[in-house]
Parts: sequence; structure tokens; C-alpha cells
Amino acid sequence: MSVADSTTADLGLAEKKLGELAINNSNDNNGEKGTDDDEEEDGEEGEAAEKTQKKKRKNKKKNKKKKKTGLGAAGQTSPPSIPVSQLFPNNSYSEGQICEYVDDNKYRTTSEEMRAKDRLNEQQLVDLRRAAEVHREVRQYARANIRPGMDLTTIAEMIENGTRALVEERGFESGVGFPTGLSLNHCAAHYTPNAGDFVEIKEDDVLKVDFGVHVNGHIIDSAFTMSWNDRYKPLLDAVKEATNTGVREAGIDVRLGDIGAAIQEVMESYEIELDGKVLPVKPIRNLCGHNIGPYLIHSGKSVPIVANRDQTKMEEGELFAIETFGTTGSGYVQEEGVCSHYAKTSDGQPRLPSAKKLLHSITKNFGTLPFCRRYLDRLGETHYYYGLRHLVDQGIVTAYPPLVDVKGSYTAQSEHTFILRPTVKEVLSRGDDY
Repeated sequence: MSVADSTTADLGLAEKKLGELAINNSNDNNGEKGTDDDEEEDGEEGEAAEKTQKKKRKNKKKNKKKKKTGLGAAGQTSPPSIPVSQLFPNNSYSEGQICEYVDDNKYRTTSEEMRAKDRLNEQQLVDLRRAAEVHREVRQYARANIRPGMDLTTIAEMIENGTRALVEERGFESGVGFPTGLSLNHCAAHYTPNAGDFVEIKEDDVLKVDFGVHVNGHIIDSAFTMSWNDRYKPLLDAVKEATNTGVREAGIDVRLGDIGAAIQEVMESYEIELDGKVLPVKPIRNLCGHNIGPYLIHSGKSVPIVANRDQTKMEEGELFAIETFGTTGSGYVQEEGVCSHYAKTSDGQPRLPSAKKLLHSITKNFGTLPFCRRYLDRLGETHYYYGLRHLVDQGIVTAYPPLVDVKGSYTAQSEHTFILRPTVKEVLSRGDDY
């Protein structure tokens, strides 16, 4: 065998080996390519599944945040019977009229510190707004349905039963704030019918309607005046504008005497013509507004409706009722007539057994909230007048007889409740009607 032939054979063998290696490498590469495709497919499927899970979680969060909304006041029946808690679920009661502070208190509206303080009073605001919503819905029905020919007992029960239903009366948790005041003509305040009182409204009467609602002792106190003769319109306008003036002037660090001066100025700018005589509208000097405490309709401070030297200031967090009274009479009221309004004002112990029994019932059912004889009748109390008189004589219960100006005169009333929040003033009882 020659040398050239041996080399050729070796070259052929080498070429064969290289071909096998090329085939093997090609197979390996094809295998690796298949693995990469599988991983990409798995990755795409994983990403799609993860996106689906995220979407589900996102929708779940959205569902958690979404609150059930109610029908609001528009869903109320006539006469009102549906509790406002059902119409405004999740405590979604409307805010009252929001008034930002001015001058030295202007910073409060945007202050983070004041906002933090505001949040501490959240439950009180919920309670007050709930009570205010009840007041608005009950009075809307009352204003549409009170008319001449109706007797005062029917009107009082209409308002109080509506209040009890809408606020879901539960003793000290929620209920009527005080007896419904239904004072006619020269009687300015503190008249509510006793049992057997069927005085009827006449076409020429001027009726003051004053009622309250409480939730956990937080009271909304608001009043309006009704008449069915247009000649009394200037009198009604006078008290309405005077009250709005008092509410506007009120604020943290405002002096009570200054508010009285502003109210008086507005009230005395009005006059009214009756029977051919032009009469000035006068503020009733010895009636006033007041601050309100838990279960206390009058909590210590009085807001005059005439100028005086009272330098007492309104303070942050206080709840006030600005109420103004105008009259065509003397501008001064006195107690007269059969008493119907009472309130427990002392913790003394009576001597008479009948008085002790009555006091237990009063304490259990009303505490320091005002009550009237009709409320005692409703509880089933009988033959209680002597015991009640004894409690009044002992100073344990205070009597609040009707307050009247001179006979033949006409009086009007307007009232709103507001709270001086750390950030803003909120007029809680404000509505579309007044």
C-alpha cells in the first residue's frame, strides 16, 4: 500500500466523523430550541393567570369600598314612617349648611390640627345629622298638612309620632327632644296641649311650631311660624331674617352681646300693618337663644336677641340654638296659663310616697330631658298632679308655664341649631324650607 492511499483513507474517516458530529450538534440544537419554546409558552400562561388574579383582587377591593346607598329623603312615605337610618344607610346623612370661619379664625378651615380635632367628634356629628334629618322630614310633612280647623292635640301627636318612628325611639338612645310647642298668637312659647285640650286653629291665627329630636342626647332644636293670612308675612319675615343674622354673626370667640345687637337691628327694621295701623316689629327682650348640652336643652349660656353688655364668648365645640321672637305687642312676656312643660333639674329626694314614685318614672324615662303631662299619660301614670306639684315645690322639677305678651298682639318665632366645629360652623337644622 502506498503512502498517498493511506492519507486519503484517513481524510475520508475524518470527514465521516465530522459529519456525525454535525448531525449530533444539529439534533442537540433542535432539542434545546424545543425547550425554550415550552418555557415561553409556560411564561405567557403564567403571566395571563397572574393578571387574572390581580384583576379579581382589584375587583374584590372595589366591591369592599363600594357602600350601599339609600333612597334619601325622597324615599320617605307620607305621612313619614320609614326610619331615616334605612333611607341613609352607613350613616350617610347629609351635612348641614357649612359656613367657613373668617378673620382671625380663617386658618381653621385648612389647618391640619383643626381637621384632626374635627375627626374626634365624628360620632357626635353623625348623631346630630341623623336628628336633623328626622326634623326636616317630619316638619316637611307638618308644614304641608297643618291647616285651620285642626286641633292642637292632633298636630302635636302627628309631629311626635312621626319623630318617634323616624328616629326609632329607644329611650335615652333616641327620641323626642322635648314637648312640641304649639303657641298661638300672643302666646310666644312653652304651650303644648294637655289631655282634653282640643283648641282648634283659626284662619287668622299665627302658630309657632317648636319641636326637638335627640340621638344619644344630642338635641336638634328648631322652630318655624305658620299663618294663613298674608297680612302677617312681615312679622314672619322679620324673625326669619333676624335668626339668619344671628346664625351668620355667630362663631368662635364672638361675644353674645354683639350677636344680640345684630339681631335687634334687623328685627326693628320691620313693621307691619294690621287693621289700618302700622306697628313696629319688636324683639321680645326677655326671650333668647341658648347653648345645648348632652340631654340638656338649656346648657348655661344665653344668646340675647337685643343688645346688652354680655361679654361671654362662644367657644369651639359648642352647640347653639339661635332663636328669635318678634311681636306686635309690648316686647316682653310673662308666665300665664296652665302649665304643661316640665323638666327634672335637681337630684333631691321628695318626702311624699306618690312624689317618689313619680320621680322614679321621670328619671327612668326622661332624665333631664323636658317632658309634659301628655308624656306621663302615655306612660300610664295616673293621679300624678299632686305628686308633680310637690316635686316642683321642692325644686326637683322645674315648671315652664306658657309665656305670653299682651292679649291682642301677635308673636312669631324662628330657630336653628348649629355647631362650632374646629374647622367650620355647621348649621345642622338648615333645610330647603328655611
